[in-house]
Amino acid sequence: MNKLKNWLLGSGMLGLVIFLSGCVRTTSDGSPDTSGIVYRFLVVPLETFLDWMVNSFGWGYGLAIIILTVIVRLIILPLGVYQSKKSLVQSEKMQAIKPQLDAAQARLKEATTQEEQMQAQQDLQAVYKENNMSMMGGMGCLPLLVQMPIFSALYFTARFSEGIQSSPFLSQRSYLLVAIVAGAYFLQSFISLIGIPEEQKKTMKSMMIASPLMITVMSFTSPAGVALYWVVGGIFSCIQTFITNVIMRPRIKAQIQEELRKNPPKQVISKKPIKKAEPIKSQKNVPTNKKNNKSGQGRNAGKQQKK
Repeated sequence: MNKLKNWLLGSGMLGLVIFLSGCVRTTSDGSPDTSGIVYRFLVVPLETFLDWMVNSFGWGYGLAIIILTVIVRLIILPLGVYQSKKSLVQSEKMQAIKPQLDAAQARLKEATTQEEQMQAQQDLQAVYKENNMSMMGGMGCLPLLVQMPIFSALYFTARFSEGIQSSPFLSQRSYLLVAIVAGAYFLQSFISLIGIPEEQKKTMKSMMIASPLMITVMSFTSPAGVALYWVVGGIFSCIQTFITNVIMRPRIKAQIQEELRKNPPKQVISKKPIKKAEPIKSQKNVPTNKKNNKSGQGRNAGKQQKK
């Protein structure tokens, strides 16, 4: 399941890069094609909103981007908290059924026939189903996917907006902001590992590295105006992760343990994998008993003497 999560996150990021590279066409002189859907429904509204904040309040475009980021993060904050809580609950319940999952996975590895593989898969699905859990788990990349349209609009706004292009800082790449983005999101990943069992940390580390790395790469290939969006978003992510993982996790853990004490997980399969019966050894390989041979030889010898 962790491989599936990583694949979904990686493919989503790759799709975003491809989307950004070709969704707004440019003319021969480098100006944007204003007839495109993305430009009309994403870039123009965002550029208008930024211009309105700058003209109405006398702000610079950098401050306007920061305010925009705060607004976006506050809108998706309930979704982020819900997703984090769902992931925490899933993680705690997963520990309770882990022995059964290990047994089912061991049977799947030991299966030699198609029937045995299908049975092991059914056992694995039954463990999740009987305990009201999803095999997909709490997918934590949903808030990031929600931000993609905003990021796409801001990416092209930073490239084509006259206001942002007039700012030497926002229109160019900023290595300082890229470094801050990398630090913020790697710090967020570190905070997300606090209080998690060591075994679970090993399975999460790859995903905890992939997400910050991809965001850093996108910031590196974007103007500073886009990187500024990720800087503010990274600070929000650190605060949100600290609240959910450090403050909420102990409460959720105690709640789940109390629920499991009253309603223990349903035992679908045994904790230990079934061992296959060993083949019966051939009689040729069975060592002979010397005492019996001697006694048998003695008896045969007596019979021969009687004859």
